[in-house]
Amino acid sequence: MTDRRVSSARRGHLTALVLARGGSKGIPLKNIKLLAGKPLIAWVLKAAIDSQCFDSVWVSTDNDEIENVAKHFGAQVHRRSTQVSKDTTSSLETIQEFLLHHPEVDIVGNIQATSPCLHPSDLRKVVDMIRNQGYDFVMSVVRHHLFRWKEVKGSGETTVSENFNPSHRPRRQDWRGELYENGSFYFMTREIITKGELQSGKVAYYEMKPEHSVDIDIDLDWPIAEQRVKRFGYFGKSNPKVVKMLVCNIDGCLTDGKVYVNYDQELISYSLQDLDGIKLLKENNVEVYLISRRNISSILITTLNLPCKVEPNVSNKKELVEKWMAEQGVTDWTQIAYMGCDYSDVECLKLAGTSGVPADASVPAIMTDNFVCKYNGGNGAIQEFAEHIITLINEPAS
Repeated sequence: MTDRRVSSARRGHLTALVLARGGSKGIPLKNIKLLAGKPLIAWVLKAAIDSQCFDSVWVSTDNDEIENVAKHFGAQVHRRSTQVSKDTTSSLETIQEFLLHHPEVDIVGNIQATSPCLHPSDLRKVVDMIRNQGYDFVMSVVRHHLFRWKEVKGSGETTVSENFNPSHRPRRQDWRGELYENGSFYFMTREIITKGELQSGKVAYYEMKPEHSVDIDIDLDWPIAEQRVKRFGYFGKSNPKVVKMLVCNIDGCLTDGKVYVNYDQELISYSLQDLDGIKLLKENNVEVYLISRRNISSILITTLNLPCKVEPNVSNKKELVEKWMAEQGVTDWTQIAYMGCDYSDVECLKLAGTSGVPADASVPAIMTDNFVCKYNGGNGAIQEFAEHIITLINEPAS
């Protein structure tokens, strides 16, 4: 790390800038491809906006679809020119063009759309470094414990180790490893950008947690990144270590939302996987409640033989959840997990400390800060969400 002397606070307009060109060779329209239920770019925009440390949040793009997604998630859009939308265009050239059109900007936080595990807390700390600690350039890094060997070109040449002694290979716990740029963000002053001298002036790094250091480059990265985001991503809320209750909508979550009618009888079905998910939660001391707006008959409820409380004909879900909270001695919604799928669930999804929706939930439900399941309602979504809850509860403190 470079000089840490503290200087007077740096003021001026600070913008978060996400570069999102439409013509990705690796993955077409990668920046808005769905990752864990949300467009890729939405994850970093949410983190930037919720950090509340930027004077403006912008997306620089040449694509109409990306523009629409960026605006939907709260960003302003700069339509870049064709001159800086080529495969050979550097990030520096694109940022320089942005500054030509935005003379009010003094500091740029260039955030990569391909880093979906970015958290607001990281951004706040970096802003403090560049505003209050006198740095001109701050980049994100991650620590790796990798043994490097010299590359050889001839078949007869012998390689040698470059960062360790092979006769005394260090154990991971005895070696601090090395710092590598992870490409999550680069913060810099206008002067640095204008001169075209990136990583100059007073340079510093910000070390990110390994679990938050996710970079998507090729399609093979996508499934891995999706699992990392579901476990370590920023969902708009702090991940609670204590969950007392799960309240879940029967219609569209436990079931697929369909009702089968045979004369005067109503039939519904659910997945045995979801039943296992409910049992898993109860084994971990999480009470489970199922609710429905429909007036499900008591005979049908008995026939379902569910190992939890079932409440039909619910007109006000929030009111009922708070009644159950009072009965359980739970005073805070942060200890509530809620799973819903339609308009009537949106209020509770927003309030709950941990919220989830099936993959086929309604758009208003999906657009709340939540865990979007890979499975549809009635097809394993509750089990998937239950496993997510257990992971959060058992996640060790970093």
